[in-house]
Amino acid sequence: MEFLKILPLRGPNIWTYRPVLEVWLDIGALEDSPSNTLPGFYERLTAWLPTLAEHRCGIGERGGFLLRLREGTWPGHILEHITIELQNLAGMQSGFGKTRSTSVRGVYKVVVRSRNETVTRAALQEARELMLAAMQDRPFEVAAAVARLHEMVDSLCLGPSTACIVDAATGRGIPSIRLSEGNLVQLGYGARQHRIWTAETDQTSAIAEGISRDKDLSKTLLQACGVPVPEGRIVDSAADAWEAAEDIGLPVVVKPSDGNHGRGVSTELMTRAEVEAAYKLADEEGSEVIVERFVRGDEHRLLVIGGRLAAAARGESVSLLADGSLTIRQLIEQQINSDPRRGEAEEFPLDAIRIDDNASAQFEISRQGYSADSIPAAGTSVLIQRTGNVAFDVTERVHPEVAATVELAARIVGLDI
Repeated sequence: MEFLKILPLRGPNIWTYRPVLEVWLDIGALEDSPSNTLPGFYERLTAWLPTLAEHRCGIGERGGFLLRLREGTWPGHILEHITIELQNLAGMQSGFGKTRSTSVRGVYKVVVRSRNETVTRAALQEARELMLAAMQDRPFEVAAAVARLHEMVDSLCLGPSTACIVDAATGRGIPSIRLSEGNLVQLGYGARQHRIWTAETDQTSAIAEGISRDKDLSKTLLQACGVPVPEGRIVDSAADAWEAAEDIGLPVVVKPSDGNHGRGVSTELMTRAEVEAAYKLADEEGSEVIVERFVRGDEHRLLVIGGRLAAAARGESVSLLADGSLTIRQLIEQQINSDPRRGEAEEFPLDAIRIDDNASAQFEISRQGYSADSIPAAGTSVLIQRTGNVAFDVTERVHPEVAATVELAARIVGLDI
């Protein structure tokens, strides 16, 4: 079975308006060996890739492709579905594929959706090897193949924010072209085209972006327009941070002025030692440090698009319950990082907590008198992280006054998103 040529079709084409790879595949003598004539092939393939059961194929229902396998289908069609599934398992979602015979016996055109050409080419090669191994009753390490592809997806594919925008555009029939190896994407063509970069658009003001990155300046502008903000100020040393905390009144929050994802943020600080330690933590983020009044409540993040509230998410603190035998480090792996929402890659909504690399978590644990290797008494609740765990959709619960306030805030700063 040989790839005669692989053609990237990067714009609208005869198959679809989405980017695809068109593969000219010569299956040779396998033209006389449909899937139902290969002993054990169906069993091996479905054992290795049980999620093929989700492929509807031309039948139009779950299990449609497996029915075609049992009845007998040819290697080109099988390669199409294996390639799609390997991409899905690697985190690059795909569902489109076509296989058509040509005028030459044994030569097929296999077309698969390609969000990233390099990844799809690699998936095709892995799919070919997997299919041949299943036909010839040879071992094949599916997990290793998926891991290789997953690593490529992490390094080459669009980030989650950009990918969501591109997916939404695709769903509306708007074509997209990736213009760089990063997250610069063109939506549409010609005079009506627009460009996005991560969660910014070609309508995003550079001035607005600069303001949004400066928390102290943002607060000043918002306060001047009547948007409530916590009292606070920039500080330049640990001693100054404590002085500001005394002036504002305890408890306080210490955070970097230019940061995201809750990095370097310490909340509900009550003592001088905590404030000074939190200052050092925030200062390591590389920007100025702010001390603010602590406002009790749940963490929320709200998304405004085009001047209207589009979504809201609520966060929660992260704690674990000690059993009297495991260390905090072990309990984090057992009780927190086992959450399927957590992971190292960007597509996971929550980050895995690696205690050795997470200064904020180390600080939070130390505030309770523990270290990562401590074994708390059974039944003890240990707080690991207070911020940055935003994963609950609460859009429908936002009060109209809150929605109006955040929409006003976006207009004051000048952000379209």
